[in-house]
Amino acid sequence: MKRLTPLLLIAAPAFAEEPMIENVDVSKTDADTYRFSVTIRHPDTGWDHYADGWRVLDMDGNELGMRVLAHPHVDEQPFTRSLGGVVIPAGTTEVQVQARDLPAGWNEGTTIVTLPTD
Repeated sequence: MKRLTPLLLIAAPAFAEEPMIENVDVSKTDADTYRFSVTIRHPDTGWDHYADGWRVLDMDGNELGMRVLAHPHVDEQPFTRSLGGVVIPAGTTEVQVQARDLPAGWNEGTTIVTLPTD
């Protein structure tokens, strides 16, 4: 039986923490095109563990747009990044936003966002 040291038990929960979406601002930029600004909080520790992206999904889970986060934000928490040019099918009233981190991947849950009508 392999034994874990207390140090490993203390460090493990930090790596299990998912990126949290704190806010999503959406603006309509054209007939069916939107700009998303997403604020995320995550305990980034460096290149081995950081929030590395978020995406916009329709309510069926189809990806409509994705923002890759190219580096850790250890000293910038929470942080906001934007993605423009996201084409949303006509008649859509809600979408989902989902965050991911390295190394765990996509969060299990999503944040549902109501689209502006104007």
